[in-house]
Amino acid sequence: MTTVNINRNRSLMALQELVEQNIDNKLSYMPESFNKQQTEALELFKQRVFLEKTIDESISFNQNLKFENTNKNLHLVKSAEELIEVFKLRSDVFKDIQYQSQFPDTIEGLNFDAYDSTSAILFYGVEKQITGSVRVIFDTEEKLPSEKNFPFDNIRKEYNILGELSRLVVKNNQKKGLNQEFKYLFGGIHNVFINNDIDILLSCIKVEHLKLYNKFGGTTRIDGTDNFGSLHVPIHIMLWDPSQVSSFFKKAFLN
Repeated sequence: MTTVNINRNRSLMALQELVEQNIDNKLSYMPESFNKQQTEALELFKQRVFLEKTIDESISFNQNLKFENTNKNLHLVKSAEELIEVFKLRSDVFKDIQYQSQFPDTIEGLNFDAYDSTSAILFYGVEKQITGSVRVIFDTEEKLPSEKNFPFDNIRKEYNILGELSRLVVKNNQKKGLNQEFKYLFGGIHNVFINNDIDILLSCIKVEHLKLYNKFGGTTRIDGTDNFGSLHVPIHIMLWDPSQVSSFFKKAFLN
């Protein structure tokens, strides 16, 4: 990261701390309507600071990843403009499929969170129109998002570095079968795994998708639940080792 980005991040952190210190302070001599507007303005500013911080850290993280790509329509995010378009796509898709209760927007119309700062964020797009995206969250001292619903203690004893597939979104279309976005995004996931330091991937998948994922090779179902967070749908937790993919995966996703 350049000195300019380091200084900018320090300034953003200082601003965030200042906002957090003052966000609940009310002026006793002002009407309640003013205090309410002040709180809303400070909250919005806090969200803006978080967005700027997330963009800077995410771009820096992705620029340092190894990614051997020959597909002109598949990319890791490298600019603020690309990242904002990904956040917009997530928001639109989650609204369409009614997943916003589980994956709410941080800022209305923009779906992002702290995990984006340590994620490989892939997107598929043609003529500057992004139609699909997924992220691979790299393990840190913080727990992975699915650990809020499932214990990974035994998995961590077996593997040093975990990664989690997250925020898989594809713009709605009427095509049957595997669409291009899904195919190329999973090819990109394989690329990220092979070329960077991850030992195993975790993924939460719907029960009806289990048959397809089992064809990938290197997959193991480890747990399941009838309700995942606020989503009232059966979910399975799957381990996936992309270094052990099947001939089906190679043919369908890597060619």
